Amino acid sequence: MGEHSRSKGWCGWFLVLVVAALIVVAVVIALKKRNDNSEPDLGPVPGPPGAVQKKYGDALKVAMQFFDIQKSGKLVNNKISWRGDSALKDGSEAKLDLSKGMYDAGDHIKFGFPMAFTATVLSWAILEYGDQMQTVNQLQPAQDSLKWITDFFINAHPSENVLFIQVGDPEADHKCWDRPETMTEKRPLTQVNTSFPGTEVVAETAAAMASASLVFKSIDSVYSSELLKHAKQLFTFADENRGSYSKSIPEVQKYYNSTGYGDELLWAASWLYHATGDESYYKYVTGKNGKSFANWGSPTWFSWDDKRPGTQVLLSRLSFFGSKGKSENIQKYRETAEAVMCGLLPKSPTATSSRTDNGLIWVSEWNALQHPVASAFLAILYSDYMLTSRTAKLSCNGKSYGPSDLRKFALSQADYVLGSNPMEMSYLVGYGDKYPQYVHHRGASIPANAKTGCSDGWKWLNSTNPNPNVAFGALVGGPFLNETYVDSRNNSMQGEPSTYNTAVMVGLLSGLLTTSSVLQSFT
Repeated sequence: MGEHSRSKGWCGWFLVLVVAALIVVAVVIALKKRNDNSEPDLGPVPGPPGAVQKKYGDALKVAMQFFDIQKSGKLVNNKISWRGDSALKDGSEAKLDLSKGMYDAGDHIKFGFPMAFTATVLSWAILEYGDQMQTVNQLQPAQDSLKWITDFFINAHPSENVLFIQVGDPEADHKCWDRPETMTEKRPLTQVNTSFPGTEVVAETAAAMASASLVFKSIDSVYSSELLKHAKQLFTFADENRGSYSKSIPEVQKYYNSTGYGDELLWAASWLYHATGDESYYKYVTGKNGKSFANWGSPTWFSWDDKRPGTQVLLSRLSFFGSKGKSENIQKYRETAEAVMCGLLPKSPTATSSRTDNGLIWVSEWNALQHPVASAFLAILYSDYMLTSRTAKLSCNGKSYGPSDLRKFALSQADYVLGSNPMEMSYLVGYGDKYPQYVHHRGASIPANAKTGCSDGWKWLNSTNPNPNVAFGALVGGPFLNETYVDSRNNSMQGEPSTYNTAVMVGLLSGLLTTSSVLQSFT
């Protein structure tokens, strides 16, 4: 009888404990749901630049040097000891001075399409984060590098419907391994016109000129007006003579093949609206062209070939800060920008699976770092738009995230690039104690005093010695999906840098090096 009574007592207490445990679990779940749906803490209202994060300031100073390394023409205040004047006769066959501009990567071709994207992104970085660049004395170098490119584009646009989009023959150029200062190969010109249109490259150049006009508006109003004049003409040329340059000039497909021109038209019109306030450009992006080209609701990856994510973030400014933000189609741009952001956040219900095991966004084995760095640049911009407008949360399938979550993502990508990766190596050449020594870059690989021509420089490509010249600021292609990197000069897939990689890296680092609010208007 006593044993039976005790067993009944234990059963009763057991049931009480189970019920209590279930209540605790229910409370925890309820609190978690409440926290997930509560508005994230915005923190204090941002203001002028705060304390500089030395790590990112140092990295920005390194990154900016790559633009000097890539400059063509008669160099002014040259800071790179192993670089000198080059390509001084570029454009002479058309009686133009196309000596300026930048070599896009490790070779000596001036490709107008990626060069224009470099200029547009650099302009955007200056417009958003110029005050932060100034805290580490990098604003003037950024403006100088931008002008080196836009000077080239002004001369490359000699009449309304003609744009020279390439200097040099890639096939001939790639048969040589020489320094730009001593190259002797012929450098023919390639143009687009009404007979051979190139909407994407012309529109991207219009975007570059329009965004740069905003950069120089308060510095040199005459130069700014000239840039804007060219931007308007180029946009009209691109829009009224639609056709892909990849079809007009099939040779470009091997190097910078375009997958379409609609994104560049929207990108250019967006920048022209910001630069002019002209309603026609606003109607362009919100009307039938937006419906045709914006691909609302479908996130893509920001790159030299796809400007849609950049356009979505840029036009979301109007929603955050402008009176035009209530337009239904502007809201569609913002909603798509938010879908891009939700895909980037690693714990989001819609997080992309395109990542390495250690969290780096990874989309392509060729030039793998372009996408994570460009994505992180957009993320830090969107985070700062949220902070400045006091927008507390971003909703991803019902789960809320704040601007600090976007900043955390951007930091993770930057830190990975700067050395927090399985290789324990910085992919930004010249930053940190360990970085690639065999960068696929002709000028860096050949001693400055070497007497080499086109064909006798191959020994430097195949040399087992590290590059004699450090290509400071070069952001190499980056790791494979398994997060390994083969440091070989012949490994152009992983080891070749580019100006457009550096441009998005400059934008990202400028956004991270300190905290401040962004301008609510560029004008």
